[in-house]
Amino acid sequence: MVSIKSWRALGTSVHVLTTHPKGLEPAAAAVEKLLTRVDLTYSRFRPDSELTYLNSHAGESVQVSWLLSMAIGVAMRAARMTNGAVDPTVGKALRLAGYDRDFSRGPLGPAPEGEGKGVTPLVLTVEAVPGWRMVRLDPLSRSVFLPEGVELDLGSTGKALAADIAASTARNAAGAGGVLVSLGGDISTAGTPPLGGWEVLVADDSETPPDGEGENIAITRGALATSSTTVRRWTRDGVGLHHIIDPQTGLPARSPWRTVTVAASNCVDANMAATAAIVDGEGAIEWLSARGLPARLVANDGTVRTAGRWQVPKKAAA
Repeated sequence: MVSIKSWRALGTSVHVLTTHPKGLEPAAAAVEKLLTRVDLTYSRFRPDSELTYLNSHAGESVQVSWLLSMAIGVAMRAARMTNGAVDPTVGKALRLAGYDRDFSRGPLGPAPEGEGKGVTPLVLTVEAVPGWRMVRLDPLSRSVFLPEGVELDLGSTGKALAADIAASTARNAAGAGGVLVSLGGDISTAGTPPLGGWEVLVADDSETPPDGEGENIAITRGALATSSTTVRRWTRDGVGLHHIIDPQTGLPARSPWRTVTVAASNCVDANMAATAAIVDGEGAIEWLSARGLPARLVANDGTVRTAGRWQVPKKAAA
């Protein structure tokens, strides 16, 4: 029997599932405590977060906590592994595009009536982001140096890292059985799965109800991550925008894919591959297949393609 507890944190939905009923409450409490620390450490939207302090001290060497050091190291590894398609130095590009506050405060959009008078209209300029190689991280001393003009955003790999840590933390707290943790569709598992595996609905939006449109799959281990241009969207000055930035242009990626879901041994690897696939566009299927990553890609017209060993569901008999 699978038990579940859900709430909202980090601007998204949180689901903790356990196969050991008595382990649910301690597992959920451990995850909640972890996510509070994650928010205080690398939220781009909190004025009191450690990341905000780091971004505001570009040009200086700043000593950071073990968690922020780990998160930055993971983001830089993702940039290296994806040849720069997933780059943490997109912070300024996101801010200039209007993604300057958490979606939990409501949809992004134009300034409220009566505000913003005399403000220059939003202008988007094609300009490559500074690039992850500009960031200097010393893991031993946990010191970070950002050149002037560089702002980090760890939203993508940071949420996946939190899911991986949360799954391990929840499993230890549960004391037995297996756990699944989902942070806005970034899913990580630990321990022994339920009979038949963990049932997951793969959809464009992680908020889709269990009986909604999508593909039902089962996972027995590892992780699953979905990147999509259909959520975290907003409009500024009549221009539709989304949160996945193409580092080569500094603008929201123009991709043939609206949603990419990838399975991997951990959520960080699944997430960086899914995001890179959105940015890389047409070459994504070959890139994913070459790395043996099972993936499901949904084109803008709704056509579904697969890569790696992703199992296509059998059609019902006529």
